[in-house]
Amino acid sequence: MSTTRKRVAVIGLGTAGSMAAWRLASRGADVVGYEQFGTGHDRSAHAGESRIFRTAYFEDQEYAPLLRTAKALWRQLEAETGSELLTLAGHLMLGEASTEMANVSASIDQFGVDASVIPLEEARKRWPQHPFREDDVVVLDREGGYLRPELAVLNAARRAETLGAQLRTYTPVEGIEVRNDGVWVTAGGHSERYDHAVVTTGPWAGKLFPEFAALVEVRKAVSAWFVGKEAGAFDPARFPCFIRATPREFYGLPAMAGNGLKLGLSGAVNRPVADPDALERTVPLDEVQAFRELVTDSFPGLYPDPIRVAAYMDGYTRDGHGIVGRLGGEERLTVVTGLSGHGFKLAPALGEIAADYALASSSDNTLALLNPDRFLATQSSAAKRGGDTRPVPGE
Repeated sequence: MSTTRKRVAVIGLGTAGSMAAWRLASRGADVVGYEQFGTGHDRSAHAGESRIFRTAYFEDQEYAPLLRTAKALWRQLEAETGSELLTLAGHLMLGEASTEMANVSASIDQFGVDASVIPLEEARKRWPQHPFREDDVVVLDREGGYLRPELAVLNAARRAETLGAQLRTYTPVEGIEVRNDGVWVTAGGHSERYDHAVVTTGPWAGKLFPEFAALVEVRKAVSAWFVGKEAGAFDPARFPCFIRATPREFYGLPAMAGNGLKLGLSGAVNRPVADPDALERTVPLDEVQAFRELVTDSFPGLYPDPIRVAAYMDGYTRDGHGIVGRLGGEERLTVVTGLSGHGFKLAPALGEIAADYALASSSDNTLALLNPDRFLATQSSAAKRGGDTRPVPGE
């Protein structure tokens, strides 16, 4: 029996790549990670100081077991790095009865998620900051809360390095080629051979594999931070993270810097980005005005002018689910991309899935709805099929 360690390249050390490097290194792989920017940079989907964690799930109830795997891995990463990354302060889901709310109920019923419907009058008393509507269904997910994304990415990457991984930051990858003797990765004009490559390039997936440009649309995600009028009114202990699905889709988290709220709009209204290398990071006044109107209508306890706005990117598939697994029929390539605005909470579980494929050629952790084969008809070629459903708010 061979004792040779598999040599695995991880291309992109953001949301999924940092976690894949950590999980691979922890399982004894010889890992080399490539990142075109610095570790924990603010140019892509994981930036913005906070991300929602939830277990009762809008998108599909089948995510619930994977989210519990992710939660266990978040706790493991915290223990290994001595950091605080996940705060389970609760999460609210708001909106009229819908398919999304039915998925939430199915998560609770099928998987025993610690969540329950809160009667509207009770909700109004507990969270007077929300102007609830008469047709609102309100669900409190007690297994929900928020994550610290940049800190999480940095800690996962550094933990991978401690376990022996090589991290090559500010090193863009120029190409990947599968040959008979392995996978060759070219960066800086120099090519190296690997047994397997994990591609986690986020919005840049279409740059490395042009077929993904037809499968993953890059959109500009804008976050805005607002200050509360009453001290402490939006502290996590008093005001859980939330997603509102109807009539207007948006989400909110406590502002990490103090009294206030961070808000984001639905991924469906985020503007397309033609070239991820040319993201316009300035937020124009019409986008700021959309947030001002939202706060005026929905949060009288906030001052309506944001004290900060910031633009990032994410990749969205047509059906709103990520592309996670082998790239077509090629066993030496694993791809994690198109996470559609709801991938960060799953990040360590996605890293584990990538490690499974790289080291064992299969994964019991993954979900059928993430399988790249639903989009890829043949090895490394795009197929134009798949549903066209309305995405729920990303966060």
